[in-house]
Amino acid sequence: MQFEPQDPAARALTGESREQQISRAFVELADTLVDDYDMLDLLDRLVAHSVLLLAADAAAIMIVDPDGELRTVAASSEDAQLMELLQLQSGEGPCVECVRTSTPVSVEDLAATDRWPTFVAATTAGRTYRSVHAIPLRLRGQAIGAMNLLHRVPGPLPGSDLALAQALADVATIGILAERTIRRGEVVAEQLQTALNSRVIIEQAKGVIAQFGALPMDQAFERLRSYSRRNNLRLVEVARGVVDGRLDPRPVVAGARTSGADRPR
Repeated sequence: MQFEPQDPAARALTGESREQQISRAFVELADTLVDDYDMLDLLDRLVAHSVLLLAADAAAIMIVDPDGELRTVAASSEDAQLMELLQLQSGEGPCVECVRTSTPVSVEDLAATDRWPTFVAATTAGRTYRSVHAIPLRLRGQAIGAMNLLHRVPGPLPGSDLALAQALADVATIGILAERTIRRGEVVAEQLQTALNSRVIIEQAKGVIAQFGALPMDQAFERLRSYSRRNNLRLVEVARGVVDGRLDPRPVVAGARTSGADRPR
């Protein structure tokens, strides 16, 4: 069964039932697991689906890099990315603990917990998100990363939503590990490092597009992602073209379909 890929945020306006949205999300995510798929695009789609399906205000994914350090590889907003950065800088927080223990970590109200004092002090000062639910990306019982669900109001994550969140996190794990060439742990480490390097390039391209088009960073990323999908290009291809000057930023900012001559070479 094939579905036409669609922006998950736009789908909320189509009147689909939650069951239809869940079905469409998993079919769309499964369709990306093909030869030469773009793992970063998969993870970006995954956090967007998680926000829509789990009524979260934001979501983000961290993975463990080849050196054993946590790195953010996908975030649905700049605020979500900042939350992940605060955890990385303080070395503590729900996502960090989730990876360490390989178990879900839920905090119904950050303002009411005495765990992770440095992280909590930084987040409550900003008053952006009040509850956090971290779901492990597990490989044979060991976490290779975690997905964070962020809510602006305090509250628990219902059991049915927790099960769905774990299923989505499992898709992320499959996406990281599913390439048919993977046979040994060294290849897994190489793939993770490639993803992290690609994320750096994408962040640089976001800055270029944001400055060129006088756009907020969230909108700059959305223009990059939309351009790559409309033109059937990998997100990192588009980002690299913008950064090294092979791709004119004007059609990216304008949201236009490019001609063959304008594609990054």
